[in-house]
Amino acid sequence: MLKATSGGGGRGIRRCNNREELESAYPRVISEATKAFGSAEVFLEKCIVNPKHIEAQILADSFGNTVHLFERDCSIQRRNQKLIEIAPSPQLTPEQRAYIGDLAVKAAQAVGYENAGTVEFLLADDEVYFMEMNTRVQVEHTITEQITGVDIVREQIRIASGLPLSIKQEDVQHQGFAIQFRINAEDRRTTSSLFRQGHPLLRTGRPGRAGRYRDLYRLHHSAELRLHVSEADCLGNDLGRSDGPRPACAG
Repeated sequence: MLKATSGGGGRGIRRCNNREELESAYPRVISEATKAFGSAEVFLEKCIVNPKHIEAQILADSFGNTVHLFERDCSIQRRNQKLIEIAPSPQLTPEQRAYIGDLAVKAAQAVGYENAGTVEFLLADDEVYFMEMNTRVQVEHTITEQITGVDIVREQIRIASGLPLSIKQEDVQHQGFAIQFRINAEDRRTTSSLFRQGHPLLRTGRPGRAGRYRDLYRLHHSAELRLHVSEADCLGNDLGRSDGPRPACAG
């Protein structure tokens, strides 16, 4: 994989299967990285085919306390962008879950990390590969909050204020599952084979009225997943109405 050092969000990354593809991709990645991130730095890493993409949420204070809040599974992606996040991962055994959580804590402690953060791994053929660490709160942190009951932003503010974490590792438990669905913008006329080929998109229709839609998509990963978003009330419904709160858009 040829990747931009400052990249993210699926940009500045190309899979290169041979020298010719590497030589072709190199100027494109350089150009994309410079435009998107203001840096032309790139690096090479091993390409892991069809891995599980697992990210562990951690919290670390200035008193030497570091805990993990279990993991999120972001294996379902399109064009190197996450589509669905699941917490905890339904693909891990209890032993793998414990191992990855402990590994994330050790990684943060090894560099003296203080903050909320996410340590990301790729899993394939019983091997665990470190990918990167996001030194911030990610948008998907809310599903971790849902399953653990831990307010991650509150703990981050405590850390920044020089206070210790209010929780210990033995206090952290998970219950149930939480899922986040993302809406990623694409120009279907120029970039998306999803719409041109026809088969993944099973049915779509125009909204019956403002704020309502019906779509049925079929996404492919290790197993087929059917996601049906039906008649979701969005922020834009009843556009002329201003009285009272409106329901948030399902996504």
